[in-house]
Amino acid sequence: MAFSGGADSAFLAWVATDTLGVDGAQCVTAVSPSLAPEEEVACRELAAEWGLRWQVVHTDELANPAYSANDGDRCFHCKTALMDLASPVAAEAGATVVLGVNLDDLGDHRPGQAAAGSRGARFPLVDAGFTKDDVRSWSKRLGLRTWDKPAAACLASRVPYGTPVTLTVLSEVARAESALRRLGFRQLRVRHYGDTARVELDDTELLRAVAEREAVVTAVKAAGYRYVTLDLEGFRSGNLNAALTNAEVQ
Repeated sequence: MAFSGGADSAFLAWVATDTLGVDGAQCVTAVSPSLAPEEEVACRELAAEWGLRWQVVHTDELANPAYSANDGDRCFHCKTALMDLASPVAAEAGATVVLGVNLDDLGDHRPGQAAAGSRGARFPLVDAGFTKDDVRSWSKRLGLRTWDKPAAACLASRVPYGTPVTLTVLSEVARAESALRRLGFRQLRVRHYGDTARVELDDTELLRAVAEREAVVTAVKAAGYRYVTLDLEGFRSGNLNAALTNAEVQ
């Protein structure tokens, strides 16, 4: 199982381990500069708490110019790097690589799914007809603390297509988002526009961000940004994909 520690992969990891036993389920977390540091810690803690058989593999997608160029197929190259490492682990165990993709994910621009699928990965949640709401509902029913975990994605998803993804950019995003989480904000994205950070927060947290704007600005500027803006439309998962749709229409 590709185990990112998010609600979907955590649910899949718990159910697979509960069903197949520890020896029958292997959780693999891909660690690279595109993974928020908190997510690696979360995976480690969940693995210990739930008794998962877990290992880390280190990917280096930044070494691939096609990934760093950050065109519309960036996620394809990222998942390819994951599969290059996960597939041999699965093959040695006579197993199949599975990902925590749910039905709701199928409606968005997700070239990474195509990359994984073409390499033999399976999506059990899709096969079972599970939506994101189903995952959260069953996770809560099973007592999994990840049931209401905010949606997460790789840090490169904060960078508009066409803007090169570099170690410096990912580091700035990671530091800014970590600082905002320390201020108590949960569902957030820091979109990277050069020296400007566009902060997306859940609608319920917008007013608090304005009230605490000095702390917010200080936190984000400390990560390396010169300007800090607050997106009044709030948090939208995958909203940078709209640029691809607009380009196709034009």
